[in-house]
Amino acid sequence: MEPIDSNLEYIASEQRNPRKRFNWLYLVPALGVLWLLYLLVSVIFQLPANGIVDPIMSFMLLFLFVVVGLLFWALSPKENRQ
Repeated sequence: MEPIDSNLEYIASEQRNPRKRFNWLYLVPALGVLWLLYLLVSVIFQLPANGIVDPIMSFMLLFLFVVVGLLFWALSPKENRQ
């Protein structure tokens, strides 16, 4: 039997891509497109949008604060930078 590889050096030496922290930003335009599609469908088919506008606007306001916090996290300097 082969011994289990317990050498952790290759994990520490692995280069991380700092741009990976920004991948969650793709969520922002996707939510915007979904919101525009909903508004477009409600205009075309004359669906009432009264009940959904207030919760969505509250969600967008909350999401703004979450995005600002996540941007601070994504832009923070790495701890092991040399």
